[in-house]
Amino acid sequence: MEKPIHVAIRRQVKPEREAEFKKILREFIQASFDHEGVLGAGMLVPPADAAVREYGILRTFASEAARDEFYNSHLVKTWMEKCRPLTEGEPRYSQLTGLEAWFRDPSSAPPPRWKMALLTFIAVWPVSMAVPAALTPLIGQRVSNIIFAGAVAAGIVLILTWVAMPILVKLAAPWLQPKFKPNKE
Repeated sequence: MEKPIHVAIRRQVKPEREAEFKKILREFIQASFDHEGVLGAGMLVPPADAAVREYGILRTFASEAARDEFYNSHLVKTWMEKCRPLTEGEPRYSQLTGLEAWFRDPSSAPPPRWKMALLTFIAVWPVSMAVPAALTPLIGQRVSNIIFAGAVAAGIVLILTWVAMPILVKLAAPWLQPKFKPNKE
């Protein structure tokens, strides 16, 4: 079985065209769910006061073949023509692997993989020690090793996804995505 494919698409929307763009994007996302192999889609909207009016679309496909078939479909070609007058430039596509999903930011490229791996390691190490320590007195002697291992894995995933990684990514943002500082010569 193939792994799902995650794609991030970024579009720069023209000033004063955002309401129209959001409307047709919602319609496009809804229509895309009828396409076989599309497992999910979502819209990322910039804050109202953002200087850059970049919108993001996150899509999940059942496979690479489903992704390719979708992007070559009449639905996508029609969408591209509809949004062309509302946007500046061409869309930018990035395929996300497992780590990038935690580090995704529609306004920039993912950080280097070594930084994502190191930050993930920093999160996993203490969580992988804390979860079994917390679960052992609660259920450790009452369930089989297989059930206990499943509970530990679920606890680690939950804490990483909703607590540890969001906090670490936010704290490490300047290191993950250093801002360009022009030379003041």
